[in-house]
Parts: sequence; C-alpha cells; structure tokens
Amino acid sequence: MTQPGSFASTGDTETMNGFSSDGRIVQVLGRLDAILEAENSALGRDPQFDVAASNVSKSRCLYELTTLTRQISPEAIARSHGNALRSLHGKLERNNIKVKAHLDAVREVTELLRDAAIDAEADGTYTMEQFYLREAV
Repeated sequence: MTQPGSFASTGDTETMNGFSSDGRIVQVLGRLDAILEAENSALGRDPQFDVAASNVSKSRCLYELTTLTRQISPEAIARSHGNALRSLHGKLERNNIKVKAHLDAVREVTELLRDAAIDAEADGTYTMEQFYLREAV
C-alpha cells in the first residue's frame, strides 16, 4: 500500500496518489496555463492584482514540472505534451513582455515620486544635517 505523497512503481509508470506522472504533468500544465492567462489579463488592467502571489504560483508550477519531467526524455514529453508546451511557450513570452512593462512602469512611478519628494524638500532652506555639514567645512 502506498502512503499519501509517496511514489509506487506500477510497471513502466510511476504513480503518486493514483495519478500517473503523465496525468500529474497534465494537471501542472493546466494550472500553469490558468495562472499565465490570469496574469496576462490582469497586468496593466487590474491595480489590485497580486503579482507576487502569481509569481509564487508560477514558480511552484515550473518547479513541479521540472521535477516531474526530470527522468522523461524530451522526445517523450514532446510527443505527449507538445501542443500544450507550445501554447505555454507563447504565453510565457507574452508574460515576459507584460511583466517587463509592468516593472518599467513601477520603476518610472517610483522615480517620479522620488523626484517629487526631492523637489518638495528643495525649498531653499537647509535640513539640520545639511546645516551641520556646512558648518563643519
């Protein structure tokens, strides 16, 4: 009897909790696809979207996928999951572009806020720190 979370060999296919490796790969690919769809839709549109949580989920799926496919030949994976992998590749490329644009926008807003704070403090008076530094010279 197999303990929950442990592997048991059933001929050629390893199973975990009754799912073959292939079935688990399909599940992970499906989760990753849904995460990418949600993130690609939300970035730039939903200011409440939790990018950090989405990144954690993406990373977890990619780690699981790596673990599940480590002992499977690339040819076998391509035969079984080629269409899903090609679709995910396209979504990951779009996601990369959207995340980069999002980070660039965050950086730009941060710079604007920093510059506004510096301008607000530059009213012609010295701060205490500047005053003491000036006196020391």
